[in-house]
Amino acid sequence: MNSKLFILLFFLGSLYGIAQTKVSGVVFDEFDQPISFANIVFKGSSIGVITNEEGRFYMEDDDTWDTLLVSFISYQTEEIQLEKKVNYDLKIILKEEVSTLDEVVIVSGKQPKKNNPAIDILRKIWANKRSNGLKKYKQYQYDKYEKVEFDLNTIDSSLMESKLFRGMEFVFEQIDTSNVTGKTYLPMFINESSSEVYGDNVINAKRDILKGNKNSGFSNNQIIIDFVDDLYSDYDVYDNYLKFFDKSFTSPISRTGIQTYNYVLADSSFIDNKWCYNIIYYPRRKNELTFKGDFWVADTTFAIKEINMQASKSANINWVKEIYIEQEFEVLNDSVFLIKRDYFMSDFAFNKKEQSKGIYGKRTTLYDNYKFDIEKDPKFYKEKVYSFDQDLYNQDDSFWEQNRMEQLSKDEKGVYVMLDSLKNTPKFQRLYNLGTILASGYVEFPSINFDYGPIFSTFGFNAVEGLRLRAGGRTYFGQNDLWRLEGFTAYGFRDNKFKYGLSGKWLLDKRSRLIISGGNRRDVEQIGASLTTSTDVLGRSLASSAVVGTGINDKLTNINLSILSIEAEPFRNFITRLSGSYRTLESASNTFSLDYYTDATQTTTKSEVKQYETAVSMSYFPNREMTGFGVERRTKNDDFARLFAQVTVGDKSILNSDFDYTKLQFSYTQPWSVGGFGRLYTTIEAGKTFGEVPLGLLSVVPGNQSYFSIYNTFSNLDFYEFVTDEYATLHIEHNFNGRLFSRIPFLKKYNLRAIVGARGVIGDISQDNRDLNASGLIYRAPSKEAYYEYSVGVGNIFKVFRIDFNFRGNYLNPITNPDARKFGVTGSFGFYF
Repeated sequence: MNSKLFILLFFLGSLYGIAQTKVSGVVFDEFDQPISFANIVFKGSSIGVITNEEGRFYMEDDDTWDTLLVSFISYQTEEIQLEKKVNYDLKIILKEEVSTLDEVVIVSGKQPKKNNPAIDILRKIWANKRSNGLKKYKQYQYDKYEKVEFDLNTIDSSLMESKLFRGMEFVFEQIDTSNVTGKTYLPMFINESSSEVYGDNVINAKRDILKGNKNSGFSNNQIIIDFVDDLYSDYDVYDNYLKFFDKSFTSPISRTGIQTYNYVLADSSFIDNKWCYNIIYYPRRKNELTFKGDFWVADTTFAIKEINMQASKSANINWVKEIYIEQEFEVLNDSVFLIKRDYFMSDFAFNKKEQSKGIYGKRTTLYDNYKFDIEKDPKFYKEKVYSFDQDLYNQDDSFWEQNRMEQLSKDEKGVYVMLDSLKNTPKFQRLYNLGTILASGYVEFPSINFDYGPIFSTFGFNAVEGLRLRAGGRTYFGQNDLWRLEGFTAYGFRDNKFKYGLSGKWLLDKRSRLIISGGNRRDVEQIGASLTTSTDVLGRSLASSAVVGTGINDKLTNINLSILSIEAEPFRNFITRLSGSYRTLESASNTFSLDYYTDATQTTTKSEVKQYETAVSMSYFPNREMTGFGVERRTKNDDFARLFAQVTVGDKSILNSDFDYTKLQFSYTQPWSVGGFGRLYTTIEAGKTFGEVPLGLLSVVPGNQSYFSIYNTFSNLDFYEFVTDEYATLHIEHNFNGRLFSRIPFLKKYNLRAIVGARGVIGDISQDNRDLNASGLIYRAPSKEAYYEYSVGVGNIFKVFRIDFNFRGNYLNPITNPDARKFGVTGSFGFYF
C-alpha cells in the first residue's frame, strides 16, 4: 500500500468513523521473519483475524478499542497499545517463550501425516459429516437473505483525478475500507435478494422461491443478476472439491486434504458453550487450487463451527487476486450444526501485485427460521414460474426492513442514492453502453426498440467472397420479449454478390414453451464443417470465414435455405422440435463441384440440389439452468450434458425435390469435473443416411483448415477429405488446470495449464452413393480402420493464449493421401478464470 493510500485512509477514518478502530501491520519474529497465521484480536473482545502467509493483517470494528493482543504458539503474547483510532503499518515483533525454547513448534514447512492430532480430528470430521446439518433430516426449509456487492478497490488520488471520473467526482463520497484487506474501495453495485428454500433429502429435490430482489443503479437487469448468481454459486465445505469461477478447489475438509494440506492443532476453547478445537491448515505445494486458513470444530459431533478460507496467492486462477471465505454455524441442539452466515469476497484484478487496482466482489448470505420434516407433495418441487413478476423486483422499503437479516450500513444505504444519481450522468451512460456492446455484441437503439449487430460479425473473408462486410440487427423491446425478428445483409467484394437472411420466432405458450419460428437465408457457407446441422436458420459456421489457413478454403456452397418449425418443452430441459425446410445447394467456386449423375448410365449431370426435408428432433439438457421468460432465454451454467437425436426425411414429391432418403443422427456431449485433476469434455456423434444422396447431402467429416483450435473438428483434416453416409465419432479433451505444470519447478511460476486431446472417426459410404458422384471429388471414408489424431497443448499463456500441437495418427500413405497433414499447430485466445 503506497503513501497516497495512507493519506486517503487517514482522511476516511476521520470522515466515516468517529467511533471506529482500524489497524494493519506485519508480525515478525526476533529474526525478522514474518509469522504466518498469528492470532490478532482486540483485547476484551472476540473480534480477530489471523495473519496471512506474509505475516500481514488488517482488521477494523465500529467500536473503539485501545489494545491489540498478538499471539502465536510458542511465542509470548504481546499487548500493543493503539494510540489512535486508525493505526496502519504496525511492525510487531513476537519473542519466543523462554520455557519452551527447546520445544518450539513453528507452523511452517511440511507437517507430519502420522501421529498428528489435527489429522486424527480431520478423520473424525469425515466419519460424522453425513450426520451433520441438513442431511440429518428428511425434509427441510429455511429463509435466505443474500447481498452481493461489487466495488472498485485500491482508490488513490491518481484514480480520483483521472479523466475517467471527470464529471462524476461525487461518487468518491462513498469510499470505504475493506475489513479483510484494509484497502479502500468504492461501491459500484449492490444486489439484494430474499427467498424461501425447500428441500427433500428422500427424493433429492430442492426449490428456491424468490420473494424479492433489489439492485442499485441497474433496475431489474436480469443479465447482471444472472452473472452474479453464476459467479457465486452455492457450495458445501464438506464436499471434497469446491467450485469457484469454474475451477475446483480442494476443500480443507476434503478426504484428499491430507495429501494437499498441512494441518496443525493450534488451540482449543469454548465457543457458544461448546468445546472446540482450532486447526490451522495451509498448502503443501504452491500453484495448486488450494486455500489457507483455520477452522473450529466441535469435540463431540466433530461438526465445523467456524471456518476461514483464503485462496493461496500462487493458486492457478486468472483475474482473481484474492478469495476470502468465512462461514459460521449455529448449534441447533447437541448434535446438529446449521450454517447461519456465509461471507465470500473475491478481488478481481489484472495481476496479483499488492498495489494493483481491481474490483471486489462480495457476497453475504444469511440463513434463518429453519424447519424440518414438513413433507410436501413431490409436485411442489416441480412447479415452475412461467412469467416475469415485476413486483418481486419492486418491493417497497417495508418489505426489505422486514426481510433483511442484517441491516445495511450507512455506506451501503448511501450507495443506492449515489448509483441512482450516477446512472443519470451522461458520461456514465456512455461507459455503460460501451460495456453493454462488448458484452452482448449489439449496439442498442432503445428509442426504436432495435439492436444493431452482432458487431463481431461485421468483417469476414474467404476465397469466394474475398472481403465480406455484414450488417444486421434484431428487434428488442425487453429481455422477456415474446417475439423477435432478426435479419442481416452481407456483401462480398470478390464475388460481387449480396447475401441476406431474415428470421422470426414467437412464444405462443409460456407453460409448454410452444414456439413457432421460420426464416430464409441466402448465403455462402462451408457446409462440411459440422456433422450435426444447426437449427438456427441464420447460423453460419466459423469455417465459412477465415483470413488465413492451412490451405485454400474454396470448397464453399451457395445455399438458399427456408425453414418453418414448431417446438415445445413438455418437461424441464427436454425439447421436441418439428420442422420443414427447403434448400437449394450449388457450388460457389469454380474449383469445387457438387455435381451428381441423374441417370444410371452416368451420362447426364446436374449441378444444383433442390431438396425438401421434414425433421423431428429431441434435445435433452440435464441440470441446465435457464433464466428469462421470453422467446429467447439465457443459459446460466455450462456444466451440463447435451443429448440430441434427430430423424430427417427427404421427400422428392414435395416442391419438386430431387431425392428420397432418411437420415438418423445422434450426439452426446458431457463435461466431467475431475476434482483437482481438472475438467474433461467428451462428445460422441453417430449417424446414418438411408437412400441415395449427392455430395451436398452426405455427412462430411468436419475438417479444420484454420489456425484456430475448434472443438468437435479434426485439426489435421482438410474439408471434404472424408465423406460418409454412416459415421461414428469420438472427441476427448482434458484440461488439467495447472495440475501437471505446478509440479515442474522451473515452470510452475508461469501458471500454465496442460491440455491433451484425442479424436477419432470411423465411417463408410455406400457404392450407390459413389456411383451417384459426378463432382470430381474422390470419395474417401475411414472404413478399414478408424481415423484418429491426438494433441497436446499449453493453455493460459499470458493468461489468454492457448497453443495446441496436433498429430495425425494414420491415413498417411503418400500415394492415397498425398496431401495429408502429419502435424499442425493451432491456437485460440479467450478470457478464462
